[in-house]
Amino acid sequence: MAENIHTARWINQLSGTGWDVHLFPAKTADLHPDLKNLTVHDTLYINSGRSNPNVNFLNDFVPFFQSGWPLSKGAGLVRRALSGSLRAWSERAWRLAQLIRRLQPDIIHSLEITTPGYLVAQAKTYLDHQLPPWLVSNWGSDIYLFSRLSWGLERIKAVMPACDYYICECQRDVELGRAFGFKGEILGVWPGAGGFDIQSAHQFRQPGPTSSRRLIALKGYQGYAGRALVGLRAIELCADSLRDYHIAVYSAEWEVGMAAELVAHSTGLAIKVIPSSAHEEILRLHGRARISIGLSIGDAASTSLLEAMLMGSFPIQSNTSCADEWLQDGESGLIVPPNDPEPVAAAIRRAVTDDALVKLGAEINDRVVKERLDSSVIRPQVIAMYEKVAAAHISSGKGR
Repeated sequence: MAENIHTARWINQLSGTGWDVHLFPAKTADLHPDLKNLTVHDTLYINSGRSNPNVNFLNDFVPFFQSGWPLSKGAGLVRRALSGSLRAWSERAWRLAQLIRRLQPDIIHSLEITTPGYLVAQAKTYLDHQLPPWLVSNWGSDIYLFSRLSWGLERIKAVMPACDYYICECQRDVELGRAFGFKGEILGVWPGAGGFDIQSAHQFRQPGPTSSRRLIALKGYQGYAGRALVGLRAIELCADSLRDYHIAVYSAEWEVGMAAELVAHSTGLAIKVIPSSAHEEILRLHGRARISIGLSIGDAASTSLLEAMLMGSFPIQSNTSCADEWLQDGESGLIVPPNDPEPVAAAIRRAVTDDALVKLGAEINDRVVKERLDSSVIRPQVIAMYEKVAAAHISSGKGR
């Protein structure tokens, strides 16, 4: 998941600690610009981001493409040609296995189960089923949603009994990991992107009480899991309560942007679709919002929920996202079904009319954020986790 901000934020926790970090992309993707202090392999499969001066690029099988395909076009054609003629390019798992054999890492960490995790499970078959200590992280929909799909269940059952260590974002997914065959050690329950620099984030937070804010933020994901269209329908249903508000739809896919424009036309509400934005801008948006709405049919500790809590916005969050492990329903947020706009509309009405509720929510969430989301607390725990796994590997006589 080389393109993902969560990958960058998680890996960057190790900056300055002396760890030699190597990233093997699990799929063809862009390289996230925030990645730094690591080596990226399999670079012909990196579409963009190769100009990053903080990253070392290596192509282990076609050295003259060490920094990836040098031209603006043609990389896909070259990949297809190589895949048809060379085993090294037709089997990504085989390439990963050769890299593991050469590097002999102290730890392998799969940042997600069904794609990176399954890739490691496949690579293991090329290594006589022998691997260094293998740690797997559950992300978002990974185990809760995908385990109910045939392809996802197959992959989860291939990964969970085979890995040695497991970390996830909520207690619900601890139990699911065990249910799908994990027998190793659970090392911790943390957000998949690590913690937040609270002091730095709060500079983007609008001064004054949350009740004085006149912005509603709606996460614009639709696709296989997001339900932004339900959120827009809910906004339409309670439009009479929102005349004094601006509504911002962020991270919106095309059909969501179109629907937002239609709702604005039919209701007269001030709805704006926010283009893809840097992380700081998303924090700034939550820091100006009275309410932040996030709906999906499957998630873990939803990053947008945690960002809303961090920035003082009152969360309305779907009941499929471990929200009950972060929110006190009816006090620090409102938990709603993801597919029914009526209760979402009722939650919005309540949150825009009850100043005492959003004030209480901000107070409770500020305490939770300091206790459970502070990067100055989480980062040392994550570093200690890696050191523990590496020390156990070395003491077994197998590590360096």
